[in-house]
Amino acid sequence: MPLIESDDTDRAWRRATEISLLTWRRASPDDPLDDAQRFGWWGDSFPTQANDCIGSRLWLLRRRTLTADTERDAQAFAREALAWMLEDGRVTAVGVTTTRGVDRLAMRVVLTLRDGRTIDVPFENLWVVINAV
Repeated sequence: MPLIESDDTDRAWRRATEISLLTWRRASPDDPLDDAQRFGWWGDSFPTQANDCIGSRLWLLRRRTLTADTERDAQAFAREALAWMLEDGRVTAVGVTTTRGVDRLAMRVVLTLRDGRTIDVPFENLWVVINAV
């Protein structure tokens, strides 16, 4: 029976990673914007803990050219979005790596759970998802 628990746990962590990266976090006051919209999940307006936010700012990259700076910002936004896992003591490590092509940005997230197991969460072409709006 432990295999089922492990599979359920892995699925839950993959889903938490997807929600953390692909839900739009409200833009910070100093983020450059194309218009006045800061977007973000409305629930962040009423956090139960101060400055607690859901999602990532990856959506801010949607109108940028895919350069080394954009890739660096994608990694930073991903780490920011997944930081809650470390802060809450849910995982012991979060690794974020990216690979950039001409019109392609792949991302790989590796979570290290408290029992030492790792969960690999690949995003084969995150650039398509970011620009799907």
